Amino acid sequence: MTMWVFGYGSLLWNPGFEVGEKAVGTLHGWHRSFCMRSIHHRGTVENPGLVLALDAATEAHCMGVAFSVAEGHEARTLDYLRERELVSSAYLEATLEIALRDGRQVEAVTYVIDPDHDQYCHLDLEEQAQIIARAVGGRGPNTDYLHNTAVHLRELGIEDGDLDWLSGRVRALSGA
Repeated sequence: MTMWVFGYGSLLWNPGFEVGEKAVGTLHGWHRSFCMRSIHHRGTVENPGLVLALDAATEAHCMGVAFSVAEGHEARTLDYLRERELVSSAYLEATLEIALRDGRQVEAVTYVIDPDHDQYCHLDLEEQAQIIARAVGGRGPNTDYLHNTAVHLRELGIEDGDLDWLSGRVRALSGA
């Protein structure tokens, strides 16, 4: 059986594993949100950044990309993803149903926020912009994460008004 992985943030532009197929898809009951404080990759414990996570909401949906894992790379991919995504246990690993644009339904490994974790937060867009504009972590500036994600969503034809607004506001705050 084919292993699928759902990407909605940095996996869009940096999957980091052998991809067999890539297809735009929708996950129902969740929305993409800068609701996770990043203390490793895009910020520090002293100056946390923000990264995207999937936050549960009954009427919500999130469009992203479902990646099939190249045959024979399943175990290696799962090990890699767990090391990358579960670094602080703020994400939970779940297998969720994704509706692909071409009509297929697939089950995909997906990383969602643990709303009980201390890195979970709910901030308004201006607060998010202020944090993202200044945070830097082990994988670089928080601004790079935001802008790369926004650009790749647009290239895929996926609209995300909040990310577009944040990208523009962060550019203004950082003078870029």
